[in-house]
Amino acid sequence: MVTRVFALTDVGRVREHNEDMFLVADLESGTPLDFTDGAHEITADPHGLLFLVADGMGGAASGELASGMAGSLVLEALRQTWTSANPSPTGFAEALRDATVLANARIHQHARENPEHRGMGTTATIAGLLGDHLFLVQVGDSRAYMVRDGAVEQLTKDQSLMQRLVEAGELTAEEAEVSSRRNIILQALGPEAQITIDLTYQRVCRGDTLILCSDGLSGLVRAPEIARTSGDEPDVRSICQRLVDRANQLGGVDNITVITARFEGEALRASSSGDALGYTTFALAGTMHDEAGAPAPLSPEARSTFKSDPTPAFGTPVAPRAVLDQEIEHARTAGDHARLGAPELVVQERRQAVQPVFAVLGVIGLLAVLWFLSELFG
Repeated sequence: MVTRVFALTDVGRVREHNEDMFLVADLESGTPLDFTDGAHEITADPHGLLFLVADGMGGAASGELASGMAGSLVLEALRQTWTSANPSPTGFAEALRDATVLANARIHQHARENPEHRGMGTTATIAGLLGDHLFLVQVGDSRAYMVRDGAVEQLTKDQSLMQRLVEAGELTAEEAEVSSRRNIILQALGPEAQITIDLTYQRVCRGDTLILCSDGLSGLVRAPEIARTSGDEPDVRSICQRLVDRANQLGGVDNITVITARFEGEALRASSSGDALGYTTFALAGTMHDEAGAPAPLSPEARSTFKSDPTPAFGTPVAPRAVLDQEIEHARTAGDHARLGAPELVVQERRQAVQPVFAVLGVIGLLAVLWFLSELFG
């Protein structure tokens, strides 16, 4: 099994600082790969590969720090636990979960102890490959796609207000894509003391192409175009460059980061029409798909570092659960739906606005009829 991989990040055309980061590492050595001189070709090893994209928030200094900490902390945790463990798919999933939870705890701790970084946070889309087992940890709204035989599927699910509204049937996916509220996310690494990660799974086939990206790419370049670009280009470096260039052509309103990994080799099975491809949950304690629904337990070391004062709820677009619930309820009203682009609800809102006028006119009409009858029969 051979993985060809390249990664690229770009500040875009609007922002002055790049708060995105990427990390690709061979977990046998635990060393991040450098892409200055081009793509890498990696033969599968017993401990697998790590791919990570993070999109920081909270201001340039805080955002860059949060995303950088996410990458270094996840990798360091895996170095200390996974590389010394007996490799197994479930053990790998557990190691990815624990590393992400620990990274959140450390970023949160740093923000509480350093007021200049209050409210900092970062998304994290983390993919771990062990053999043909691909596990994905999702926190926030960066994304992972898989391109197979010319088709593309999103492997992760955005943890965002818009995704919640789409699932509730309150918005269409098309309306969500153009909403001014699409940057409101459910959770991120750092702002809260605990997170509950979304853990999913995908079986890899020969010829598959994995693409991880920040919303600076996915917010502008739609999935079908990502699939076409992947199909047109045999070289992973060219795929990354073309996607970044395309996002910049469409405005480059945010930082743009993309990792492209193509999987080949006789150790992988060929794809078939019956293969599952897409968002597939993986049940594991301490994740969103754990039946108990409890957050993953923190290590005693991480727990002992917390202070009693809460992190201030500003400086980041992450929405606390209570605020998110209020936003969803407000978006169910005609007014909010009209602002989100549902024209049929504009009519409904206008009808509701004139209802009191009709009621007053009805009362006046009734009084007029009664007066007329009293004059006629009086």
